[in-house]
Amino acid sequence: MSAFNHKRRAAGFTLAEVLAALVFMAIVIPVAIEALRIANLAGVVGQRKAIAARVAERVLNEAVVTGQTQGTSEKGVIYEGQQEFQWTLRSEPWNEDAMLLVSVDVIYPVQGKDYNVRLTTLIDNNTTVTTGTNTTTTTTR
Repeated sequence: MSAFNHKRRAAGFTLAEVLAALVFMAIVIPVAIEALRIANLAGVVGQRKAIAARVAERVLNEAVVTGQTQGTSEKGVIYEGQQEFQWTLRSEPWNEDAMLLVSVDVIYPVQGKDYNVRLTTLIDNNTTVTTGTNTTTTTTR
């Protein structure tokens, strides 16, 4: 029975081992939590960046189709769900040929910091865009 008691005493952790484990956990846990925070931030930024790119594409396409690109600078806000996306449309002459450089900047906040997406295209400065409606007539006999 004496050998059994001796094995039970040797099976525990020493104070130094417990303190070393606590120090290790004190270092690892904050680093792991910071890594999770950064991964979450990257995910949210990526998701909102995709939405901001769609907003920029929509604003740019609408401006080109309606012909609102002639030396203008416009601003606006679009809401997607509960998120706010501020956009700015600018056009400026291109340094070669008779072209316009049309840019849309979309700003979106994530965790108190603003991020930006820019979409740019070149359009012919000499063409004018006309919009109209098509009518269809139907005759009945």
